[in-house]
Amino acid sequence: MAKVVAVCSSKEKGTRKENICSGILRENYGLEGDAHADSSWHRQVSLLAVESIEKMKKLGLEVGPGDFAENLTCEGIELVSLPVGTRLLIGENIILEISQIGKECHTGCAIFQQTGKCIMPREGIFARVIRGGEVKSGDSIKVIEVK
Repeated sequence: MAKVVAVCSSKEKGTRKENICSGILRENYGLEGDAHADSSWHRQVSLLAVESIEKMKKLGLEVGPGDFAENLTCEGIELVSLPVGTRLLIGENIILEISQIGKECHTGCAIFQQTGKCIMPREGIFARVIRGGEVKSGDSIKVIEVK
């Protein structure tokens, strides 16, 4: 079963995020209190698979949830294989719609500065919040619509 492993937030962009265990995803906005939340763009929430983080650990890096500035660290779902427009049900109520796969990594991010590489450009995904609610570690993730 796919699930949320960590809910992460930061006050500033370009930094690692802290695992806050639970938070509120606001419709058409993002994670309350997070620097990346914004109703004016399509990258309201970022997701990364724990399996992607494990790849970096195998390279000798001491990294974990939030270190790649993702809001939701997920397990058991191949995020990068889901096309833009796919809708995910998080827990019982939250609906996210994938809006972008990967991103151009800026050289100022904390992980890139430390290692010279980052997995978010290839393996991170971004989503808009269609229906909000409380998100917490352990919540299930289900694909409910593929476009």
